[in-house]
Amino acid sequence: MSDMMRTPFGLDQSGDSTCVFRMPVDDATVPDLMKNVQANTPVLTIIKGPQTGNTFELEGAETTIGRDPSNGIFLNDMTVSRAHAKIIRNAAGVLIEDLGSLNGTWVDGAIVNSAPLHDGSSVQIGTFTLIYHESQTERIETGE
Repeated sequence: MSDMMRTPFGLDQSGDSTCVFRMPVDDATVPDLMKNVQANTPVLTIIKGPQTGNTFELEGAETTIGRDPSNGIFLNDMTVSRAHAKIIRNAAGVLIEDLGSLNGTWVDGAIVNSAPLHDGSSVQIGTFTLIYHESQTERIETGE
C-alpha cells in the first residue's frame, strides 16, 4: 500500500504531512466592513455585535446611543440601556459620556464615565464593539 495520498488539488503528499491553506486576500467570504464607507464626518462602526458592519455618522454636536429607537445610534440589544451614552463634539474634540448605564461604557478597554475619543478608539457598549474614526478610513491588512 502506498504512503502517498491524493489531495483535492491533485498534489501527492504523504499521509503524515500537514497542509496549510491560506485564504486569498480578495476572497469574497472575508468581509471588508469599511470598504464602502467614505468618512467626511467622524463615524462609529460596529465591528462586533448583532449589527456588525453598521456605520453611524456623527453629524450633530451631540449624538445619543442606546436601546431606545429615538437615539441617534440605536443598538437593539438587552445589554444596552435605553439611554446608554452620548457623544459630544466641540472645538476641543470628541468626548463620550456614560449616562448612568447599567453595564457601563468602555473606551479602549477601560470603563469610563467620560473619555475623549481619538481616531481608532474602540468603544464597548453592552455586547457591541464600535470603532471611532475621525477621517477617511483605511483598510489595515493583517496576517503574513
